[in-house]
Amino acid sequence: MQGQSAAAAKTSFSNRHTVILVLAFAAVYIFWGSTYLAIKYAIETLPPFVMAGSRFLIAGSILYVWARFSADYEKPSLKHWRTSFIVGTLLLLGGNGCVVLAEHYISSSLAALLIAVEPFWIVLLSWLWLGGNRPNWKVALGIVLGFAGVYLLVGGQGAAAESGNRQILGAVLVMTAAFSWALGSIYGLRATTPKSSLLTSGMQMLSGGFVMMLVGTLTGEWSKFNVADVSLNSWLGFVYLVVFGSIVGFTAYSWLLKNALPSLVATYAYVNPVVAVFLGWMIAGESLSLQMLVGAAVIVGSVALITSTSEAKESEETEESEIDTSHCPGLSATS
Repeated sequence: MQGQSAAAAKTSFSNRHTVILVLAFAAVYIFWGSTYLAIKYAIETLPPFVMAGSRFLIAGSILYVWARFSADYEKPSLKHWRTSFIVGTLLLLGGNGCVVLAEHYISSSLAALLIAVEPFWIVLLSWLWLGGNRPNWKVALGIVLGFAGVYLLVGGQGAAAESGNRQILGAVLVMTAAFSWALGSIYGLRATTPKSSLLTSGMQMLSGGFVMMLVGTLTGEWSKFNVADVSLNSWLGFVYLVVFGSIVGFTAYSWLLKNALPSLVATYAYVNPVVAVFLGWMIAGESLSLQMLVGAAVIVGSVALITSTSEAKESEETEESEIDTSHCPGLSATS
């Protein structure tokens, strides 16, 4: 009887774990993929840096308080806060901030597809900065294919010259965002951080949100801001970003990092752009040409080639990878 009870309990735990696993993946796939469209709506009538800064200050405060009552809480040191400000500035101001600005010039679906180049920078910075594995020919091929896909995406808009220049600016901003996010992620691997992932993320969101609010203030966004002019769509987009993009999405992602294979967690980098493109087409009426779809397929394929090669190398060297592209939620930079 005791054996049967133990077996039943084990089966029940396994089933519950599977359900949570599926829900966590669904949250990361859908919520993070939908943040691009939510940003598009939020910045229609909300100033970009004030909107993003407020979003991360609210979400960061909630995560910080949550972490305060967790079992692995520790009082943050000055080194912890220094790391949080550096990483938060690179990830949120440079990463998310550039994406927010870019969506003034390009569609949410195009921004999501372009941000897929982020793993390229992770691989290169891991090699050049941290002395990781030198990229082999497969990684090099993936990088070349990725930038070819970027060219196809930007060129596939079929827009007029003036609009084309705006799209190029938007594309450059997204590429800058991907690099900044990768730089902040790599820096955070070696820097001093708290043991609690919730506390670490909360501190980074608070730091980055503060810097973004400061930039918004210095650029005069408050002088142009009128609460009465904010549309319902912008408010809904803002609330969605705080609740589902930052709090729910990050909590699910943090849980997955501890309960799923890194190679599986990394699949968000392939699924998020697909979700963003579908939602942009279905809800916002964003158009997609055949050339853009080909470019998107090339980028997703190149990311899969790079990350699978990197993870294969890492699994041969250690079971607990020190450098893993799945640790960089894309924009991720929008998460």
